[in-house]
Amino acid sequence: MASNAQRTNSAHQATENGVISATLIRIMQIIIFFMLTLFFSIIIEWVGMAADYWDEPGVKHSEKMLIQELSYLNEDFKRSAIVNKPAQFARSFADSFYQVTFVATGMQSAVIWLATPTPATQRKMAGFRKKLHRYYLIAERYILASMVVIQIFAVRLSVLILAFPAFVLLAMLGMVDGLVQRDIRRWSGGRESSFVYHWAKKILYPSLILPWIIYLAMPVSVHPNLIVLPFAILFAVSVTVMASTFKKYL
Repeated sequence: MASNAQRTNSAHQATENGVISATLIRIMQIIIFFMLTLFFSIIIEWVGMAADYWDEPGVKHSEKMLIQELSYLNEDFKRSAIVNKPAQFARSFADSFYQVTFVATGMQSAVIWLATPTPATQRKMAGFRKKLHRYYLIAERYILASMVVIQIFAVRLSVLILAFPAFVLLAMLGMVDGLVQRDIRRWSGGRESSFVYHWAKKILYPSLILPWIIYLAMPVSVHPNLIVLPFAILFAVSVTVMASTFKKYL
């Protein structure tokens, strides 16, 4: 009896450890995904600046994007299922994201220190600091552009968080419609298709993940509805097809 109890306890403990480790791994994967997406968006902005691809010179292109993103929030996002004031939530989220990435890490203080000319009282460090200040002036527009891109990233991330209930609502409607079609097929003696089911399953995850990649990394301002709604509809359609072709009998 004791050995059986010990085996049961060890099995429960292994299960709990497996759930905890899987959750931590998933959280780390999400963090790495966001970091890579942010890094990719900064690289795109830098390449466009270096190649003079943008219509606006220097940091003005990213600043115009940030203003445009905020205008979309003010004009078209008046209500949300998550918060009462979506525009205020997006600004607060962007400010908090900026505080964590720049202020808390000391990057803002470092940028200010590099941008400030060498004081006359610090003669010992004058040569070294002059070199750093000269290098900073060369890369100044890229550093400032990356700071603005991070704010754009935070605003877009808040928009996707606010738009997530649309995926849930459309998925629920699609599941109900698919289950109704499955019952109709069940009682009418129709055929089930595992081929269609598996293809719909392959579309499910890309339709949920691609909006986060495309919208967060886009180097131009696009209305969120042009990105969110098509993928939300595609996600709902895949859920509908999966529910309708799952099985003839449960």
